[in-house]
Amino acid sequence: GEDVSYRQDGEGYHDNEEGSSDATEGHDDEDEIYEGEYQGIPSAGDKKHKEGQVALGQPVSDSTRDRKELEQERQADEEELAQQYELIIQECGHGRFQWQLFLVLGLALMSDGVEVFVVGFVLPSAETDMCVPNSSSGWLGSVVYLGMMVGAFFWGGMSDKVGRRQCLLICMSTNGFFAFLSSFVQGYGLFLLCRLAAGFGIGGAVPIVFSFFAEVLSREKRGEHLSWLCMFWMIGEIYASAMAWAIIPHYGWSFSMGSAYQFHSWRVFVVVCALPCVCAVVALTFMPESPRFYLEVGKHDEAWMILKQIHDTNMRARGQPEKVFTVSVCFFRALPRLGFLALKEAKRLISCHHWDRFKRFHCIYLNLMKCFNYPMQENMMRLAIVWFTLSFGYYGLSVWFPDVIKHLQADEYASKVQIHINERIEGFTFNFTLENQIHKNSLFINDQFINMKLKSVTFIDSTFRNCYFDDVTSVGSIFRNCTFVDAFFFNTDIDESKLIDGTEVVNSTFTHNKTGCQMTFDDDYSAYWVYFINFLGTLAVLPGNIVSALLMDKIGRLSMLGGSMVLSGISCFFLWFGTSESMMIFMLCLYNGLSISAWNSLDVVTTESFPTVRRGTGFGFCNALCKLAAVLGNLIFGSLVGITKAIPILMASSVLVGGGLVGLRLPDTRANVLM
Repeated sequence: GEDVSYRQDGEGYHDNEEGSSDATEGHDDEDEIYEGEYQGIPSAGDKKHKEGQVALGQPVSDSTRDRKELEQERQADEEELAQQYELIIQECGHGRFQWQLFLVLGLALMSDGVEVFVVGFVLPSAETDMCVPNSSSGWLGSVVYLGMMVGAFFWGGMSDKVGRRQCLLICMSTNGFFAFLSSFVQGYGLFLLCRLAAGFGIGGAVPIVFSFFAEVLSREKRGEHLSWLCMFWMIGEIYASAMAWAIIPHYGWSFSMGSAYQFHSWRVFVVVCALPCVCAVVALTFMPESPRFYLEVGKHDEAWMILKQIHDTNMRARGQPEKVFTVSVCFFRALPRLGFLALKEAKRLISCHHWDRFKRFHCIYLNLMKCFNYPMQENMMRLAIVWFTLSFGYYGLSVWFPDVIKHLQADEYASKVQIHINERIEGFTFNFTLENQIHKNSLFINDQFINMKLKSVTFIDSTFRNCYFDDVTSVGSIFRNCTFVDAFFFNTDIDESKLIDGTEVVNSTFTHNKTGCQMTFDDDYSAYWVYFINFLGTLAVLPGNIVSALLMDKIGRLSMLGGSMVLSGISCFFLWFGTSESMMIFMLCLYNGLSISAWNSLDVVTTESFPTVRRGTGFGFCNALCKLAAVLGNLIFGSLVGITKAIPILMASSVLVGGGLVGLRLPDTRANVLM
């Protein structure tokens, strides 16, 4: 019984119940005519007015207006539309629908947190298992971040063109498929390729999730509930740390098919970490598209149906199913200039819906360039600086902290080494583990090494005569300038890579050598400890997350952003006193707890800083900068481990404090409606 057909000001502008978006195709050359008709400007074919003249009672054409004045007028219209949408969301209420979407999008955000930490946890195991030389190690971490960087920009931009839900489904499915596949591939090159594709997929999660959720929240709920949503990223960290701690060190959780196919415990961990992504994809199929996006592209009927669904779901949960959604489809078309704005924007967006790869990238690029135009230019630059500095300091120190702890452990381990010089051992059977020893100028005659392990054992200038090696596994052990005479090797992993610096093998036999790289966490003195440290570091984030969510709307986004970054930078100076493992763990927990408030407030500010048509693109660009800073932070801070403390401390402190001060100059978005 609703009449959804309208005419405005006697002009030839009509909408019908079938939706305005379809009616806009094929009219790209008439943008100015639509605008001129709506504003009462004479059309190009009007012979009554000469070019350059303005008729009495007619408004001045766009070409003669000041550009900023026209932009301000359009911005005022968009703000009015945003105010009306805010009133509609308030009528829909906050209830069951928002909490359902909160859990679904939380799973997607959790998957992003898991992806970041999976890399660090499987890196040592994967590179050892796949026999990756030291010169190639570290590529896994960089490749995943690079994939996430490209994915954030691409999927964020595409979400402004084809919709939040559709893009999130595609990017999460991409991540889940390639993450699962990576656990089965054997070659390091294929593994890198799969993790690159998985990173490209999950890169779109953060910009889309925050944009999607913000568009179904009212202004007074937005800051707090977006902050609660941030907690899922921390839950992803805890999940990844707990699973790594529980699964990876258990070397027995593995199987093999001959020597060609090995499925070790770290691969089980990779499969388990793909589960949140799979759950997110399944749950997301039951959720609707963002109604704000549908309004932006002129799909009024679809937007109205979803808003009615939100209203009815919340009212039924409150025990008020009889309460009627009072907003009609006509209401959307009655908003000032909605017809013109939606029509023009819909035509532009529909032209980008077609899956032409070059056109898609071009549309995303054009949308991004508008983020750097007046009046958003200064704010965009400040946002970019804050994202880059916070990410550089956070990810750089996140790499530096564990590596410094490992370095301290290695120094302590090396200080306990046993040194044996000029020893002579004859006719002895070694059937036990030798660990953390150095044998120099030693002579072994008629000795047997049977069913044993060599862990961090170095033989220097030593001689082995008539020795028998059977079922020997060596981890971190080498033979420097040694001599083997009449030796026999059966089922060992001793090969040319461990016989170095002029080691000679005379009249000796190697048979049934073990293939692949031998790895066992039973011999790793720090495996459990490293995962436990990361688990503690992520738990330390919990108080900061709760505080930021409760105080986000009370003390303001900018105060929390700037204050958290400055305090994080100041806390870095206490690293001077980190001379022990326990002190470094305490510093790690303190730093994580202080910095999380900055992340939460930055996510909220970024979401509220962009209009709907550019929210995904702008957020995606900022998140891409975040991943670029992560790559640079990993490379720079990682190269300084064990060399000096001064440079990492000063670098992290300066960028965090500087970024915090820039963040304080951002506009306060607490009172903003989503334009």
